[in-house]
Amino acid sequence: MAASFDNGITKLYYTISEVADLVDEEAHVLRYWETEFEQLHPKKNRGGKRIYTRDDIDTVFRIRHLLRDEKFTIEGARQALSKRSRTNEIPSDSKDLVELKSFLERFLDRIKD
Repeated sequence: MAASFDNGITKLYYTISEVADLVDEEAHVLRYWETEFEQLHPKKNRGGKRIYTRDDIDTVFRIRHLLRDEKFTIEGARQALSKRSRTNEIPSDSKDLVELKSFLERFLDRIKD
C-alpha cells in the first residue's frame, strides 16, 4: 500500500529528512529512536540511506506522541509500544479513546500542512 501525504504525490518510501520534517524532529533524533525502539526499523537502500514506509512513519508518530505529548521516558515509551503491539487491541477506556482521537487529529493536521 502506498502512502500519500499533503504534496499529492503517492510514494512508497520516504527519506529520513522527509520524515523528520513531517514529525517535527531532527534526523539524529530519529536515528537515536531506531536504537532504542525495536519496532522502528526502516530499511536501507543500496546507497545505505534509510527509507521509511508508511508503517515506519506511523511508529515514529506513536513514539513522538508518547515521548513529547505524554511525557513518557524512553523506557516507559518502549514498554507502552511493546504492550500495545503484543495485545494489538483498541483502547476501550473512554479517556484512551479521547486521547487517540486527539492524536489522530494532530497527525492529520501535520500531514495536511
